[in-house]
Amino acid sequence: MPDKRTHRGQHPQDNTLFSSEQLPGLRLAVRDLSWLLSRGYAVKSSLKLVGDRFTLKERQRMAVMRCGCSDEDLHERSARQVDAAVLQHQPLLLDGYNIITTIETAMAGGVILKARDGSFRDIAGVHGTYRKVEETIPSLKLIGRTITKLNTSQCLWYLDRPVSNSGRLKIILLQLADENNWDWDVNIVNNPDPILSDAHEIVATSDSIILNRCQQWFNLVGSVINDYIPDAFVVDLSG
Repeated sequence: MPDKRTHRGQHPQDNTLFSSEQLPGLRLAVRDLSWLLSRGYAVKSSLKLVGDRFTLKERQRMAVMRCGCSDEDLHERSARQVDAAVLQHQPLLLDGYNIITTIETAMAGGVILKARDGSFRDIAGVHGTYRKVEETIPSLKLIGRTITKLNTSQCLWYLDRPVSNSGRLKIILLQLADENNWDWDVNIVNNPDPILSDAHEIVATSDSIILNRCQQWFNLVGSVINDYIPDAFVVDLSG
């Protein structure tokens, strides 16, 4: 059956699964998962243990998994995070789908997770197929406004070649850049992760794998949401 969704990230049960009554238990679950990860326990078995203890539903378990991290990872990520002032006149490398789909979700009213490391994530992410939604162009414009305010020298977008419609998204990005005089370039590559992980430039992503390896990263999604989407459905599990 073709994907006919016109919005990103909305789920009919999220208002219940992530209500204010659920937050104390979810925060304890993130704390316990992070404690186990800090002591070398595997993610899968740790998540099952924690999820069963707090009787979490599947989407709640996914949220806890995406928000937890070991103490070591938390320390390393915090040490490599840079403030907005550092980006002035510096190039910025963007983890394209990671950034775009999270902002689309925020604009559509879907759940946005504030993780233990302070990054903002959606629950599902993109797997195999990207579909333009009503929030795509508005999201890209908000990203562009934010980057302009940061006064970067250039933005290099990286899109996953295996994800369908990457070519169409590249055209949209370049058209917007041309219309707004944004210095953007778009690269479609087989896997952006190793490129962004090994880059000397500042990276914009919330991908845990990249955050554990990159030299410097900026919380671009957090900046966009805080500045332009004040009514976003942010579930804060950071503390």
